[in-house]
Amino acid sequence: MVEEATRGTRTKRWVVGITGASGAIYGIRLIEELLHAGYLVHIVVTEAGWRVFKEELGWDTSRRQAALEQRFGDAFAERRLVFHPNADIGASIASGSFRVEGMAIVPCSMGSLASMARGISDDLLTRAADVMLKEGRKLIIVPRETPLHAIHLENMLTLARLGVRIIPAMPAFYYKPQSMDEMINFLVGKVLDSMNIEHQLFRRWGDDIHDGQTE
Repeated sequence: MVEEATRGTRTKRWVVGITGASGAIYGIRLIEELLHAGYLVHIVVTEAGWRVFKEELGWDTSRRQAALEQRFGDAFAERRLVFHPNADIGASIASGSFRVEGMAIVPCSMGSLASMARGISDDLLTRAADVMLKEGRKLIIVPRETPLHAIHLENMLTLARLGVRIIPAMPAFYYKPQSMDEMINFLVGKVLDSMNIEHQLFRRWGDDIHDGQTE
């Protein structure tokens, strides 16, 4: 595992959860960016999440770890990316004693969101999220559903009051995106902003205006 050799330091880790909501590519792109930034990433995917991988991305999910290895290559061999089956409730990320910076669930289904809001942790993804809440660590979710009814909104409010950062999968157009890839990068960039991780995934408002000057 890629751990710092210097005593008293450690490799910074993030947990990324991917559920069955539409938009699995957001989670994949986030993992790519975290690995590029030098973080060790632990990933957990729900059963519905694997179905979305197959239907939206065309992945062969009959051999799940192999599918991830094909996408992320050397990151698995170098142990910079660690895959946990969602049924493995005893995995490292299920314990508060396992140190991580936080967790991002990208995308987050309304079912998973409801479980988190009500303290139900009957699989690894929701248990890991519950650990973030009880340990006071960062928990970021990207809900993807429309339209929203009152229960959805009440569950989001419950989580927001607990300090969860909620970043809906909403595109922006002020930077004039020219492709689907740019729209994906915008959302992932907003997640990275909440993680306090530097990136160059989108042009920020005002970047084309000189400091102290206006057009």
